[in-house]
Amino acid sequence: MLLQRIFASALLIVCACLAAMAWPYQAAFSYEPVGPRAFPLLMLGLMGLGLIYMIFRPTPVVHNEDDPQLDRETLIKIGLCVVLLLIFAGTFEPLGFVLSAMLVGIPMARLYGGRWLPSIVIISLMSVGLYLLFDKAMDVPLPLGLLEVLEN
Repeated sequence: MLLQRIFASALLIVCACLAAMAWPYQAAFSYEPVGPRAFPLLMLGLMGLGLIYMIFRPTPVVHNEDDPQLDRETLIKIGLCVVLLLIFAGTFEPLGFVLSAMLVGIPMARLYGGRWLPSIVIISLMSVGLYLLFDKAMDVPLPLGLLEVLEN
């Protein structure tokens, strides 16, 4: 119980430091009504509330036999997910949202047991659909990258 509270306290301090770093941020341009700092501050605030609950929780978090074990296979999957997310972050600008989402989404679907054909079809449709939703419907510009030649 003490270790859980120490861990939650340390993460709460990290959240507070990150919020202090994000608070004064002002972008030279703003394409959203609330600006670019609202999302990180909201996420850090929600995370902070959860950590405060964990610090003052009267009983420890107990895992039962239904929870997945942190065996070698699970840790490898977690590591591969982190690597895929880093690849997504690195290819987001040069390849664009649609291609980088496909590049990362298909292996992610396969990692968690998806079959090839459904994974390719669903991830492709989701990538294009999310691009259209953000770029056209919500007016949040996403990079097209290599597919910029298809734009008007």
